[in-house]
Amino acid sequence: MTFFFKSAAVAAAFLLPAVGFANPVALQPADPQPNASALTPGLAVTYAFPGDVRTVKDARNALKRKPVAGTPLVGLSYDDTNEGDPVLTAGKATKVAAAITGYIKFDAAGTYVLDFLNNDGFEITIGGQIVGDYDEVHACGYAGEIEVDVPKAGYYPLDATYFQRKGTACLMMEWGPDSDSLDFVPDSAFFH
Repeated sequence: MTFFFKSAAVAAAFLLPAVGFANPVALQPADPQPNASALTPGLAVTYAFPGDVRTVKDARNALKRKPVAGTPLVGLSYDDTNEGDPVLTAGKATKVAAAITGYIKFDAAGTYVLDFLNNDGFEITIGGQIVGDYDEVHACGYAGEIEVDVPKAGYYPLDATYFQRKGTACLMMEWGPDSDSLDFVPDSAFFH
C-alpha cells in the first residue's frame, strides 16, 4: 500500500517515531478570573471574506480591513465539512478568515496534552502561549501535539486566527492527560 502526503510535516508525523515532550508550556490563567455569571457559552467570532487567503497573515490583514461580527461558535467542534458547506458560522464555504476569542475552562490543574485538527490554517493562543500553529492550505489534519501546564483550575484566555480557502473545512480541539488519552474538548468548556 502506498501513502501520499501533501506536506512534509504531515508525512513526518506519520512516519517518524513519537518523541517525548520537552518541558510543558506554562499557561497563564485569566487575571482577574471572569465572573461565571457574566459569561456566555461558546466563543465570539469575527469574520472577513477576502478575495483570497493562503496564510494566517492574509487572514489577519483581511480581518483588520473589513471585520463582520458572526454568530458565536459553540466551541471548537467543527468536523470536516462537505465541499460547499458553510465554514464554522460564516454562512460562506470559501475564502473565510475568522478571529475567535473567549475562554477555555480547565476544571483541574495539571499537565494536559492538546492537539487541533484544522483545514485550512490557524494559529491559536491559550493562556498567553501559542499552542497550535498550522499555517498552510491543506486538508483536515492534525497540527501537532503540545504539552501544557495548567497551574490552577479556571478560565484561560483563548485567541485564534483561522482561515479557509476552498474545499472542505474543519476546526476541532482535543485534550487529555497524555497522547494516548485524547478526547474532543466538549463545547461546555468554552465561554465568551
